[in-house]
Amino acid sequence: MLALKLTLVPLFLLFVSMAGKHWGPKVAGWLAGLPVIAGPILWLLVMQHGDAFGARAATLSLYAILASESFNFAYAWTCRARPWWLALAVGLAAWFAAACVLSRLPVSWPWALGVALAATLFGQTFLPRSTVVAAGAPLMRTDLAGRMFAGAALTLAVTAMSTRLGPVWSGLFAVFPLLSSVLAVSSHRAHGAAFVIALLRGMVLGRFGFAAFCLVLSLTLAHQASTLAFVEAAAVAMLVQATSARLARLKRADPAQSGVRADTVSTE
Repeated sequence: MLALKLTLVPLFLLFVSMAGKHWGPKVAGWLAGLPVIAGPILWLLVMQHGDAFGARAATLSLYAILASESFNFAYAWTCRARPWWLALAVGLAAWFAAACVLSRLPVSWPWALGVALAATLFGQTFLPRSTVVAAGAPLMRTDLAGRMFAGAALTLAVTAMSTRLGPVWSGLFAVFPLLSSVLAVSSHRAHGAAFVIALLRGMVLGRFGFAAFCLVLSLTLAHQASTLAFVEAAAVAMLVQATSARLARLKRADPAQSGVRADTVSTE
């Protein structure tokens, strides 16, 4: 179990980081929107506390899309004119405020799904835009090691404190914007605000797959084997993610429909 905690999330972070280096910030953001951190954490919570605990945590992770979009929105608008440390502070404050509100809502998947979809549509509409940034941005080994260490630390912290936190805050912290904050800060320092905004806009596209993953877990964990539930959730998430990416490509290919020049459209 300890080996899983120390390797699953860091390996996902390594994959997303390398994707950003080779294919650019929009692809990295799209991948980062997937449950690359919350998925392994939810799996470990199920292994520790059972299916009922995991189902409630998955519902709160679905809610937490709103908190994640609050972080992205606050960081993206702040970083346009302010340094990374202030953008990070504003983003984390926005996440915590949203999480406190979400912790008081009913643990109900219809509520959670409505909140998640509203937050995703809000992010698509109101995040600042950025010109497309080319792939091939340099990635320092120290940055990469720091990202992987932070991922392992979050996984250990959430799973170690899950009994005291309960399923509500365990589910919310499973979607703590660790990946967003690490990628945003390192990208902001190395490449500037435009790169960060393209990255964060790419994450919005990934929310649909993430929402599908959490929704399937909320509905299936209480009725079938946990392994099968996670396999089904992952399959549905990848299908939704592929569909959303295809729709985004079609929209970018039709500049008349989007109302802006094709070469300046960010991932939506």
